[in-house]
Amino acid sequence: MIYVSTGGFSQKTGLESANLLLKNGISSIEFSGGKHDPYFADNLSSLSDYGNLQIHNYFPPPAEPFVFNLASSKPEVYEPSISHAKTAIKLAASLDLKNSSFHAGFLVDPNFHELGKRFHAMSIQDRQKGLELFLSRVNELAKFSSNLGVGILIENNVYSYANSKTFDENPFLMTDCNECLTVMNETPKNVSLLLDVAHLKVSAQTLGFSKRHFLENTREHVLAYHLSDNDGKRDSNDPIEKDSWFWPYLRRDLNYYSLEVYGKPLHILKSQIMLAEKILFS
Repeated sequence: MIYVSTGGFSQKTGLESANLLLKNGISSIEFSGGKHDPYFADNLSSLSDYGNLQIHNYFPPPAEPFVFNLASSKPEVYEPSISHAKTAIKLAASLDLKNSSFHAGFLVDPNFHELGKRFHAMSIQDRQKGLELFLSRVNELAKFSSNLGVGILIENNVYSYANSKTFDENPFLMTDCNECLTVMNETPKNVSLLLDVAHLKVSAQTLGFSKRHFLENTREHVLAYHLSDNDGKRDSNDPIEKDSWFWPYLRRDLNYYSLEVYGKPLHILKSQIMLAEKILFS
């Protein structure tokens, strides 16, 4: 199944994005971000009659924006993050979805408006301590989600060239293979990877490791992919191509592949779906 992320429609509510996609023949939708809609949960169940849905990360958008960070040491950050994740998991369960997904944590606490951009300089939490905090919260959420029959997918983070110039060390968790495997090995079986190939491309170039090695060694833990491309320096959500670097290494036996291609007209998104379907399923 090829989904289209609503992340590229940040100025619309989830319902507005879904209706736009559905009217244009795109019926597999990954909800991600967007404007807050206090009535969205009431309307979402009706959408499940018309399309295939997934719930991802900063969704449903809260009334008051905050940085979702399960590795933070600050209660004002990690408490709403845990609460948000539980809300998303309950929403996924109410829609009979198999999984709910979210991003790995940070060792810093950026401002909300810095997400996806270069962070300002700030102190970095001890990596082992941050990883332990992240694991404890993922395990808490895994137990919570298991009771509702929902799995958890964690997405690998992106460490950009710009952020490597701000920080002397990597402030993002789960950007390399070893740390992703550590998280998979220290969490229950209902926790898997959502592998973002664009994040991987940037992180691999910044940190100097092999993309192929990462994909081959995490393969058994992957239950979903995010698909887009970039120049290797920043996560720009560019279109995929028939000769994009990642195709030979992707699993073909999954039901969750999501296009995170932003800023393109709907006819381009539809052609991107057809391209992915041809490469993955033919």
